[in-house]
Amino acid sequence: MHGKIGLIGFGEAGQAFARAGAWGAAACAYDKLTDEAATRAAKQAEYDFAGVNGMPSTAAAVGSAPLILSLVTADQALAAARAAAPAVAAGALYCDMNSVAPQTKRAAAAAIEDAGGDFVDVAVMAPVHPAGLAVPLLLSGPRAEDAAVRLSAIGFASVQVIGDQVGAASTVKMVRSVMVKGMEALTAECLIAAELAGVRDALLASLDATPSRQSWAARADYDLDRMLVHGLRRAAEMEEAVRTLEGLGVDPAMTRGTVAVQRAIGGRGLAPAPDGLAGKLELLVDRGAAA
Repeated sequence: MHGKIGLIGFGEAGQAFARAGAWGAAACAYDKLTDEAATRAAKQAEYDFAGVNGMPSTAAAVGSAPLILSLVTADQALAAARAAAPAVAAGALYCDMNSVAPQTKRAAAAAIEDAGGDFVDVAVMAPVHPAGLAVPLLLSGPRAEDAAVRLSAIGFASVQVIGDQVGAASTVKMVRSVMVKGMEALTAECLIAAELAGVRDALLASLDATPSRQSWAARADYDLDRMLVHGLRRAAEMEEAVRTLEGLGVDPAMTRGTVAVQRAIGGRGLAPAPDGLAGKLELLVDRGAAA
C-alpha cells in the first residue's frame, strides 16, 4: 500500500474508491459533514462501512501521508487545498481529482507547492459507478509520472499521463464536458418539448433513422461544414424552433444558444469551407484571443 492515503472528502467517489481498493486502515479520511451534528453520525457510519479511519480535520487526514486524494465538490476544491497545505508533508503527492477549471487547479497547486507538497492535476473521465477503480484518469503536472505509479499501486487500472503542466488534464475534462453535458441539456430540452407536444415516439423514430457517423472527428468536420456554409439559414430555422418551444411552455435556453452560434459562424462569410477539420478550425479559431 506504500503508506498512508489521505482522503479529503468522503462522498460518492471517495467511498467507491476506498471500498473497491480495500484500502481499509491505510486510508485516513476527513469530510466536512463530520463538523455538523446533524450529519456526523451518518458520515461516521460511512467511514466504518468502508473500513477507513475517519479523522476530525483535514490536517489529521493528510498529515504524514505520501499520497493525498482530494475528492470534494467543485466549489470546495480550492478551499480544500488551502486547508490541507499547512499539513502536507514535504514531497507528498496531492492529487486533485475534482472537476474544476484549469485556473482553479493552478490556484490550488500554488497553495500546495508553496507549502512543500507536489500537486498533481487528475481528471476523472467517467462516472465512478460502476467503474470504480477502472475509471479512466488523466494526469498532468511535474510529478504526474510518479503519481501514476502510486495510483496504480493502490488499484487504479486506467491511468494516463498527458503532460507535465498543471491544468492540462483538467482542460481536457472541462472542454469535454461542453460536449457531454451540453448534449445532456439538449436531450432534456428536446424530449420535454416532444413530450408536451405529444410527438415523442415519432421524434425518437426520426432520430433513430438518422445515419450515424463513425468518429467524432468526422462528425465535427461535417457539422462545421454545414455551419460555415448554411449557418445563417440554419439560425433562421432555429429561431422558429425557439418559437415552437416557447409555444409549448419550454424555456429554449439551449436552442437560443444554437441560434447565436449558427449565426456567428455562418455570418463570418467563410464559405466555401475548406476540406478537413484542421482547415475549418484554422479559419474559426482566434489564436491571439486564446493566448
